[in-house]
Amino acid sequence: MLSSGSELRLLRLLFCATLILLFQADEAKKDSKSACNTCEQIVDNFNKAFDRTAKQNFGGGNTAWEERKLSKYETSEIRLMEIVEDLCESSSFECNRMVEEHEEHFETWWFKKKTKHPDLHKWFCIDTIKVCCPKGTFGPDCNACVGGSETPCHGNGQCDGDGTRGGNGKCRCDQAYKGDFCLDCIDGYFNEVRNDTYSLCTECHLSCKTCTGATNQECDECKEGWEEDEQEACVDVNECTNDPSLCREGQYCLNTEGSYSCKACDIECAGCSGPGSDQCQACASGYQDVKGTCTGLMYMFMTSCLSVIDFSMNKLLPF
Repeated sequence: MLSSGSELRLLRLLFCATLILLFQADEAKKDSKSACNTCEQIVDNFNKAFDRTAKQNFGGGNTAWEERKLSKYETSEIRLMEIVEDLCESSSFECNRMVEEHEEHFETWWFKKKTKHPDLHKWFCIDTIKVCCPKGTFGPDCNACVGGSETPCHGNGQCDGDGTRGGNGKCRCDQAYKGDFCLDCIDGYFNEVRNDTYSLCTECHLSCKTCTGATNQECDECKEGWEEDEQEACVDVNECTNDPSLCREGQYCLNTEGSYSCKACDIECAGCSGPGSDQCQACASGYQDVKGTCTGLMYMFMTSCLSVIDFSMNKLLPF
């Protein structure tokens, strides 16, 4: 029988071994995704080089000699080698390793399989070296993603590992959707259309936290800054009216939909209830209330002086 100290050490050992296995499994999934990405990049570069070399040795004339020369070059080993040489950047270790390891497969496809299997990605990445899966499938056995391979995640998300030999097939839902199958709506959206295989989530009215429809009368719950009125519709709360002390001295409160903001008073004001010198609660130093508007003393002096100047047309100069 093990002592308590030995049992503790054994438990620690088992725990560490479990963590290592989980880490290795996770890294294997990442490696599987990475291998597929590398293969897809190789195929993409192959297709680009194939197009680039299509008429590389064609002089532009129409002679029978040029046509025969081009025909030979199109399927030649020389052209294949030129394409293969440009598949990877010199600094890309994984790309160069994969090309070197499977170079004979490119030769096989080029000389024997190209006509029957024109899709190089399918023939090479999926069927031959088996680092990728068809779209809508994932994992070592290319199992169908949640929602089926035709519409992974019911068209409302991305399947983890989609098209690779890695991943777990779970859905990462798009904005507005949630749940294992990406058929449910997050707060702020409602199901405009919903069945077992399709869901369309539409945004609620801006006043709703949750809702059953698009108007402010179809809110299940109002957002903060909104409240339910007598008609059970969510309407804006005027925070400025409810609490006049929200803003600091020298500012006034401006109500906005669902919220409020504090704005600086005009320079003429010592406290105000809104924008403009006619909204002052009191005039600042150097200003005086003239018919409900705080006006500068210099302005008042100049106006007074100008008003006594009489031109020949008996018309006062405007200030």
